[in-house]
Amino acid sequence: MSLLRPRATAAGGRTGGRDRPAPTVPGAPPTGRAAWARDLVMGIRFAAGSGREGWIRTALTATGVALGVAVLLLGASVPGVLDTLHGREKARENLGQAHPPRAADDTLRYASADTVFHGAPIRGRLVRPDGAHPPVPPGVDRLPGPGRMLVSPALKKLLDSPRAGLLRQRLDYRVAGTIGDAGLLGPGELTYVAQPVTLAAADGYRIDHFGKDWNPPPMRAPTVLLVIMTCVALLTPVMVFIGTSVRFGNERRERRLAAIRLVGADVRTTRRIAAGEVLFGSLLGLVAGGALFLAGRQLAPVVTLWDVNVFPSDVAPGPLAAALIAVLVPAAAVLVTLFAQRGVTVEPLGVVRHRPPVRRRLWWRVALPAVGALVLVPLSRERPWTDTPLHTLGLATGAMLLLLGVTTLLPWLVQAVVGRLHRGPVSWQLAIRRLQLSSGSATRAVSGITVAVAGAIAIHMLMTGMQASYTRAYAESGKEPRISLWANSKDWPQTQRALTALRATPGVTAARGTVDALVGPLPHPPGRPEDAARTTVTVGSCAELRSLARLDSCHDGSVFVTTTRREGAVAPGATLDLNPPRDAYEAVRPHPWTVPRTARTVPLLAHRPSPDRVVYDLLVTPSALDVGRLNGPTTELKVVFDRGTPDAVEHIRNTAARIDPTMNEVSAVDNPHDAQYASVLDGLFAGAVVTLLLIGSGLIISTVEQLHERRRLLSTLDAHGTRRATLGWSVLWQTAVPVVLGLGLALGTGLALGALVLTMIDSAVTVNWPVVAAITGIGGAVILFVTALSLPPLWRMMRPDGLRTE
Repeated sequence: MSLLRPRATAAGGRTGGRDRPAPTVPGAPPTGRAAWARDLVMGIRFAAGSGREGWIRTALTATGVALGVAVLLLGASVPGVLDTLHGREKARENLGQAHPPRAADDTLRYASADTVFHGAPIRGRLVRPDGAHPPVPPGVDRLPGPGRMLVSPALKKLLDSPRAGLLRQRLDYRVAGTIGDAGLLGPGELTYVAQPVTLAAADGYRIDHFGKDWNPPPMRAPTVLLVIMTCVALLTPVMVFIGTSVRFGNERRERRLAAIRLVGADVRTTRRIAAGEVLFGSLLGLVAGGALFLAGRQLAPVVTLWDVNVFPSDVAPGPLAAALIAVLVPAAAVLVTLFAQRGVTVEPLGVVRHRPPVRRRLWWRVALPAVGALVLVPLSRERPWTDTPLHTLGLATGAMLLLLGVTTLLPWLVQAVVGRLHRGPVSWQLAIRRLQLSSGSATRAVSGITVAVAGAIAIHMLMTGMQASYTRAYAESGKEPRISLWANSKDWPQTQRALTALRATPGVTAARGTVDALVGPLPHPPGRPEDAARTTVTVGSCAELRSLARLDSCHDGSVFVTTTRREGAVAPGATLDLNPPRDAYEAVRPHPWTVPRTARTVPLLAHRPSPDRVVYDLLVTPSALDVGRLNGPTTELKVVFDRGTPDAVEHIRNTAARIDPTMNEVSAVDNPHDAQYASVLDGLFAGAVVTLLLIGSGLIISTVEQLHERRRLLSTLDAHGTRRATLGWSVLWQTAVPVVLGLGLALGTGLALGALVLTMIDSAVTVNWPVVAAITGIGGAVILFVTALSLPPLWRMMRPDGLRTE
């Protein structure tokens, strides 16, 4: 009787009508979870103790997984970075209060004084305490005294540099200290807090605290599309690369599993052992990826995107995202390994793969990208495209399906093409026959290249289209070298003094200015007063008004009504309120003023459209209307300068700061988008190159493994006099055919995806062909790279002693 069978009772093996459980036999092999645990641990031991070759395979798997994990952690950190930036901005800002407090010991006057220096934006805030205990923003212990300022470390470094002479004249305050990290968006931010000697009530507003519950303006549709597409284009190749990395050294692993079968292990045991080996490498990669992410985020202060950089501590994934990455990456590695083992039968004397090769079906491979295209096409017809959760999900899903469709189509394409290739030289026939027998390992490695190239082409198309739109807009608005300035106005003499100072500035060829304000009708119409039509009143000298309208005659005291024919236009004799209420809760006393019946109707001059263009309804000379009676009048200045004068723009900005530090600038002289987009495009190009090289390393490994598997065949060919050049060319063709097919597929997919996304933002379909050619060329260079590094192992295996056997 076998010791593995329980002893039965005399009554047919039953006792009390119930089956008795089989007794546990000491030494019996474990089953269920215990078997899984035993085999996974055995696989980990094999991976950790298989000598140099085992550690090489484990290191390659860990390296691939580590790079993927680092990118995943970086992508998972983006929401946290944005939340941190918005939180810092909220904590240090106060945009004004609906009911401003009265002057007290704990209040201060607050105003913005932003400026630009050689294209670099500088955030400035002016304060004037009302008492001894004013509020202070984060990062500041106490407010600076009169004539002093606190600056960020980056601005202090800039002010100390020799090239900042004009900026030191503009920020004519004594540096009294630096702003701490809590008051900065990033270590490279240029910002300051200063207390001028005087800060008039019209130049700011009164606050009693810092920190405002406000939401930043939503990102525009092109930016949203760019963020989504960048995440998809980066994460999809990472997923493919992780799936490829866990199969590094797969063929040698299978030969070792065959030896394990020889000592009595079954097929399921070998599969679990293989999963344990991969699990060990993926766990090492998980730890190494975390370390790589922590080391890489130290470079965050060096990277600046759209004039914003962050502190290293801000780049941190959320706990849930980090936990999901820590669990899903090893689990995915195990699942990929088990799935790969389904097509392999590991026998005691070797590895038997399914024969004949299963012909790959096309319908489901086409269905994946087709579904992605069907999701994206309706989104491309939306006018205008809006950022909604449904649209975001649709865009991300459609783009990912389209890119993953490349990985499903490539194996079928390679099999279909090589199945029709027969004639050619010996090296060509050797390579094609090898691909006909087994193209899976080659296409797995190349699929990562195709996804990376397709995503890079789509992102470059999107960014090139966006950059072209900005460039055209700046080129149109910047044809005339002009700067527009505006600030709060007190009276007309103040505007005259500003014009005199600007005309005396080096490089200025012309300057004109007016005082503009919005007025309302009297009596107030019923309903919401803030919804009433407003009339634009412009106060200026006759010379200034002649630059706006066609005037036959003009003298101080003249009033003109323009032919705008829009809602809010007035007629001679109409009564206006110069102090209209801004909302239903504002109780203000009306300032009535009657348009003289002698006012003449004049046509406006036809100017080129520009962002700062104002539609003027009423033109008034200074003596006809007291500017001080207007509600919130602003001085509008237009300055034309000579591009040939060195630093003419900076001299104008210095003059504007002397006139009024809170003066705002609107101009097209600095186009930051070109440099910003160029830097991002360079970064994407570098990332695509690195991805291609990493995937090429995986292709090298698979190629060398195939050569090692065919070492006896190579030795036989060498013994029969086959030239080494012939076998070298065969390795080249074996690598080139899948890569060329993959690049062609990637080119078509990337162009299609880029065209669909550009259509969503109403942009012309623009292709940066030099970049596309460069990315495709680098993909082709990977072929030569793989071939060159595969030749030394090939020469070593082409020796007669490779025929020796035991």
